Order: sequence, then C-alpha cells, then structure tokens
Amino acid sequence: MKKLIPSDVAFTPTVKAIQQKLGSRAAYARMEDLAGFIADQASVFLGTANAAGQPYIQHRGGPPGFLHVLDDKTIGFADARGNRQFITLGNLEENPKAHLFLIDYEHRQRVKIWGEARVVGDDPALLDKLIAPGEESSDARAILFTVTAWDANCPKYIPQRFEAEDVARTLEQRDRRIAALEGEVAGLKAKLHDAAVAG
Repeated sequence: MKKLIPSDVAFTPTVKAIQQKLGSRAAYARMEDLAGFIADQASVFLGTANAAGQPYIQHRGGPPGFLHVLDDKTIGFADARGNRQFITLGNLEENPKAHLFLIDYEHRQRVKIWGEARVVGDDPALLDKLIAPGEESSDARAILFTVTAWDANCPKYIPQRFEAEDVARTLEQRDRRIAALEGEVAGLKAKLHDAAVAG
C-alpha cells in the first residue's frame, strides 16, 4: 500500500499532470521519494560540529516514522534522554550546521542531507506531534532540521541486511504455511488410506 506523504495533500493527480506538462514534475517527484524514504527509517546518524570545527556523530533511532517530514524543507524528531553528554546540543548552540545520514540496508539505499538544525525545548504541541506513541516525553526536546541540499548514493557497496523483526515475521509466516501444508498432506494421505481400505 502506498504511504501517504505530505505532498500528496497539495499534489493532486491534476496538479501532478500540470507539473509534468510544465516541466517541474521530476523535481517534485524526487522530493516525494525523499519524504517517503525518510518516513520509513528507524535509524539516522546526525552529524554536528562545534565552533572550532570538531565533528561529532550521534545515532538516533525509533520506530519507523520517528523522523517526521514537517514540510518541504523541515525534518523533525523528538530527542529523548541519551547518555546525558549533551554534545550534540552544545554543538548546535555554537554551530547550527548539521548533516543527516540515512541508510536502508534492506533496500541498499542511502541518503545524505545537509542543512541546519536547532533545538526546540519549549513547544509541547510540537513535541506531541514528534513523540512516538508510548514513548516518554517528560525530558524530551524537539530537533528541527532545515534541509539545504540532499543526495542519494549508489548502492554498490552497501551490504544487504535485514531487521531482526522482519526476519522473525517472515519465518513465522513460513512456519504457518508449512504447518498448513503438512495438515493438507496429512488429510490427503488419510483420504487415500480410507479409499484403499474401502476399495
């Protein structure tokens, strides 16, 4: 089933047809692909640097959808309690330049996003929008990332890996199918046996 992405609200089929006719459809379609890719991720690496240029990379994760595409230039997520070093927060206070690196091992895709980020700690309505259901929000804050550029890399050297939950679900489906087929085989054997006895 197609995931609804923010631009679907404004970009109706008629609007998309006009974009195609007037030459802007390809650019907007690429943005829609990016929005869908972001919304599917359960993991992101956030790169920042302090005023002296010392870089720092931090991993952030959550259920798919924890990264929110808020509009055509803004990505937001709830930043919950981590190891309480606050290096990212300190860096962003000194230097808003930031980078997001997203990688999907299953589909062998990666996206790099350049921009600026800021911490928002006093907007409960925004935090409610960003926090995942069932997650604690008492000491969380929002991070808003304004996109200035992005690029998708070639998948050539990305190893293919699968999420443990997805593998477990697939194996469970396989096991149920095997059990159902074994039941059918047993039933057919019983019918053949009964027919042979009756004959």
